[in-house]
Amino acid sequence: MKIAAFDIGGTALKMGVVLPHGEIILTKSAEISGSDGEQILAEMKVFLAENTDVTGIAISAPGYVNPKTGLITMGGAIRRFDNFNLKEWLEAETGLPVAIENDANCALLAEKWLGKGQELDDFLCLTIGTGIGGGIFSNGELVRGGRFRAGEFGYMFSERPGAFRPGRYTLNETTTMLVLRRQYAELTGRPLEEITGEEIFANYDAHDAVSERLVTEFYTGICTGLYNLIYLFDPTHIFIGGGITSRPTFIAELKHHMESFGLRDTIIETATHKNQAGLLGAVYHFLQEENRYE
Repeated sequence: MKIAAFDIGGTALKMGVVLPHGEIILTKSAEISGSDGEQILAEMKVFLAENTDVTGIAISAPGYVNPKTGLITMGGAIRRFDNFNLKEWLEAETGLPVAIENDANCALLAEKWLGKGQELDDFLCLTIGTGIGGGIFSNGELVRGGRFRAGEFGYMFSERPGAFRPGRYTLNETTTMLVLRRQYAELTGRPLEEITGEEIFANYDAHDAVSERLVTEFYTGICTGLYNLIYLFDPTHIFIGGGITSRPTFIAELKHHMESFGLRDTIIETATHKNQAGLLGAVYHFLQEENRYE
């Protein structure tokens, strides 16, 4: 059995063919312009036409996803997918069984299936990028919530909100790589498009005053979120993903900043599968839904 897997993002669509034991035998990606849902659907159809020997389709999608019905009530950055049933659409187009799950939950499922979470019953996954996402595995089960919105860690407050627009005080608005780049661009008077996270952290390593202040605030924001999550869910482990984890000293620096929060019992490590986590987690969910592991 071969499974076509899709990891949907606002700027890129990752595609692959995966075997039931988790081996990825083919990968492909397509740049997505302007979070264009129609382009995503077209790219998926092309990939499936090129791989006619697949027997099922597994999808990792952003937003609020009902994995039983396939309905996406809110598609994250992809507004075309608001109130859209991608599972039903693909099944009608292909005649193949389709399983769909939220992207952060897929990252967590990849960790549970083929990563550091295989023997764990209580752990969290946190993704740090243009936004903050997450997944919850508690008491041996994936936690989705009553409206499939559990794990939206980026909407936690990072500080006490003021009276105007409370959402501006959340992790998504104060502690992401995009926010870090915007702050640096504003303080240096340079265009945002020129600024990369790599440059900011290189300057931080060189003891640039602006970078040191911003990166310290960035770490403090992450630690604030972790502090809240540890007391809410009491996880034994937290696995962190996202481009920032490619920095070799990231975990050591994060743990250094966590020292002042007084939390040392929870193990914090990088996630295992990086860019392939969405594909693998989607396939694991497909296998669970179809009860097929041959």
